[in-house]
Amino acid sequence: MDFGIVLQTDPPARDVVRLMKDAEDCGFRYGWTFDSCVLWQEPFVIYSAVLAATSSLVVGPMVTSPGTRDWSVMASTFATLNDMYGNRTVCGIGRGDSAHRVVGKPPSTLATVRDCMRVVKDLAEGRAVTMNEKTVQIPWISNGRLEMWMAGYGPKALQTVGEHADGFILQCADPAIARWTIGAVRDAARAAGRDPGGITICVAAPAYVGDDLPHQREQLRWFGGMVGNHVADLVARYGSSGAVPRELTDYIREREGYDYSHHGKAGNPSTEFVPDEIVDRFCLLGPPSAHVSRLQELAELGVDQFSLYLMHDDREATLAAYGSEVIPKLTA
Repeated sequence: MDFGIVLQTDPPARDVVRLMKDAEDCGFRYGWTFDSCVLWQEPFVIYSAVLAATSSLVVGPMVTSPGTRDWSVMASTFATLNDMYGNRTVCGIGRGDSAHRVVGKPPSTLATVRDCMRVVKDLAEGRAVTMNEKTVQIPWISNGRLEMWMAGYGPKALQTVGEHADGFILQCADPAIARWTIGAVRDAARAAGRDPGGITICVAAPAYVGDDLPHQREQLRWFGGMVGNHVADLVARYGSSGAVPRELTDYIREREGYDYSHHGKAGNPSTEFVPDEIVDRFCLLGPPSAHVSRLQELAELGVDQFSLYLMHDDREATLAAYGSEVIPKLTA
């Protein structure tokens, strides 16, 4: 299993760069960030500094969206970083949550996500595409490579991943949900004539190493609220039963709204509806042995990478514990 770290690009950016370098030193191979340019600093500027400060870390957004960046600019930005630092970027992409909603835009359609993945990948790898009825190709790219990993929860999103994406990002560490979503992605890949094993499976969730479970739960409760935003969209589309498993939908019944000014932050007041059970299922808490046990279970389900959201009050200790007591046991 590979490991990644996920950060928000809060100022000062030098702290993001420092944590990414520390993560690489601890054995993490991927460095991800949120991508909501109104809420946080511009990640693609920071990626250049991260790549310069590290030797092999792969960086990218978890996740960007088709609706906030021109696709040709997005492709050129990835290609420029790859040309400078040696194909060390990856593009995580979704329909758009915080980046869209804080500027008054709805999430993109799945068809738009599909088309964006194709255009950005082709352009970033030096191939010609058609944009606005015009053939476009970036002439200076040589041996470019960019994988497109798509995030999603609902049946149609999972089908789009299986049919078109290089990787699948599941923002939830519940094994039951992982089993269902991974199965749906692989079924869609087979139906489309693709190799299911060729799609990288990434589970992303907060992790906090320690013994004070009540404190850890309070620090990570924000994640249930973030996932709840996406689940609320699914319930509106599919209803609360049937197409989407109850493990993913039941807990949002008491959800009353969401304030993006607290998005992804410990103590988010919009997440009081999230019960302890959801925090325990969706996140990784407790001593290192508990983290190893959950990650081994996820690995058996086919998870190739665990990416750790590091938004709580003991980041350095958790990072160090993963480097010394968790990662070695999953990469042996």
